Amino acid sequence: MATIESAGTISGAGAGFLDRERTIATAGFNRWLVPPAALCIHLCIGMAYGFSVFWLPLSRAIGLTAPKACPDISLWSELFTTTCDWKVASLGWMYTLFFVVLGLSAAMWGGWLERAGPRKAGFVAALCWCGGLVLGAIGIYLHQLWIMWLGSGVIGGVGLGLGYISPVSTLVKWFPDRRGMATGMAIMGFGGGAMIGAPLANWLMDTFKSPTSVGVWETFLTMGIIYFVFMMIGAFRYRLPPTGWKPEGWTAPSEKKTMISEHHVHLNNAHKTPQFWLIWWVLCLNVSAGIGVIGMASPMLQEIFAGKLIGLPDVGFNALNAAQKAQIAGIAAGFAGLLSLFNIGGRFVWASLSDYIGRKNTYYTFFILGIVLYALAPTFAAMGSKLLFVLGFGIILSMYGGGFATVPAYLADMFGTQFVGAIHGRLLTAWSTAGIIGPVVVNYIREFQLAAGVPRDQLYNTTMYILCAMLIAGLICNYLVKPVDSKWYMSEAEVAKLQASTAGASAGQQSGSFGIGTGGLDGKAALFWAFVAIPLAYGVYKTLESAVKIF
Repeated sequence: MATIESAGTISGAGAGFLDRERTIATAGFNRWLVPPAALCIHLCIGMAYGFSVFWLPLSRAIGLTAPKACPDISLWSELFTTTCDWKVASLGWMYTLFFVVLGLSAAMWGGWLERAGPRKAGFVAALCWCGGLVLGAIGIYLHQLWIMWLGSGVIGGVGLGLGYISPVSTLVKWFPDRRGMATGMAIMGFGGGAMIGAPLANWLMDTFKSPTSVGVWETFLTMGIIYFVFMMIGAFRYRLPPTGWKPEGWTAPSEKKTMISEHHVHLNNAHKTPQFWLIWWVLCLNVSAGIGVIGMASPMLQEIFAGKLIGLPDVGFNALNAAQKAQIAGIAAGFAGLLSLFNIGGRFVWASLSDYIGRKNTYYTFFILGIVLYALAPTFAAMGSKLLFVLGFGIILSMYGGGFATVPAYLADMFGTQFVGAIHGRLLTAWSTAGIIGPVVVNYIREFQLAAGVPRDQLYNTTMYILCAMLIAGLICNYLVKPVDSKWYMSEAEVAKLQASTAGASAGQQSGSFGIGTGGLDGKAALFWAFVAIPLAYGVYKTLESAVKIF
């Protein structure tokens, strides 16, 4: 058992290298080393958003130069065939696996994470995500779709869930004075992972491409190795503050003036409160609206603006020839990339802003501004204004990302910090649900409109108004969120007993800075931040390079 030797220091005798007690920070530690550790993990697992770069090459993995299609093959047969190329639609089920398994694994193992600590959770996340990529590579090499689904989709999805929530509780505890900003910095990385991973994947596929291979299984294997190194660096740089730590000179805001509680609600009781389910619906409805747009961003821009994108304002989508459609498809890819950039920026900006205006007011902004922008989208399209249309959806996607980044701080405000990581894990089932609702609403309404003979530039008008209705429902749920009833609070004795049973809990001083201040950008922190910022900056550059073609 480890023991506290002095304020903020710990003896790890008898503890395993992955154990929670080996991660307790010592005096002099800089808390600004923790966010880049979280980014190391989130930038890797965020490649889940960029998996679409593999679909076209994989759809001709056997045919190589052209797909070897089997039009009448069933999905079941497709799982096991070695003679037919996979359909893009079948490969696209990977997204469903990713985000359903992410939510379920985060909900199932969030409580374990709180007990085991972020280092062990990050280590397991790396094994699952990177091991899933390796198993996926084997599935591609053998041309067995079920192996790729099992490896990258299911096992990799478990890595996504554990990796996603691994830093949340830790960052909230390190930054009680800036909860929103801290979680925003980490979760920003999940949105940015595809900006780095997609160009890297394209380069690797071009490098490994040969007369006998499209280069995808080799790319999976290489990225699995690269990501494992980065995720290990992140996992082993995680540190936890000593029990009772708070920034020097900081005092918690008065509960009477804010919706920030100083009390804790046990994990086993959080889901019994109306606040949990109201915030669940707040996240679900905000994400459903945004995720549906993300999935249809490219065809939406092409169908609405068509010839306007290439200087032919009077040419509709159906009148374009194959070469022109290919040209506008490239421009629309830039639009999707630009939305990704807004998604990332929103995660940091909105979450940081929530520290000043409050979490509830931040979500009010998301819903009210979102309703206005969705309602105006058909008008922007009718005006033919690419600038207003792109800017409007950019702001919408910034609020989509901001919703993810702000919700951990919202939960900490409501339920305290003791179980916030596990509670957040359970709340992510809202994401799994939204991953089904959003695309279904957008895709099926589009198909219905097409069948009804609606012109392509008006296909999405009804969808926008339905998304407005979803946001109105989210606005009402957010309005109903009130402080948690005191009957759900853990007593001081219960909190003390829980902390005493947690490895590494301080037996001495109950609160204070323990020789750990608020930190700053010293040399070590600056180098670590540069380590994660340089690849992220490269991803931003590549995204902007393709996005400028829109205008």
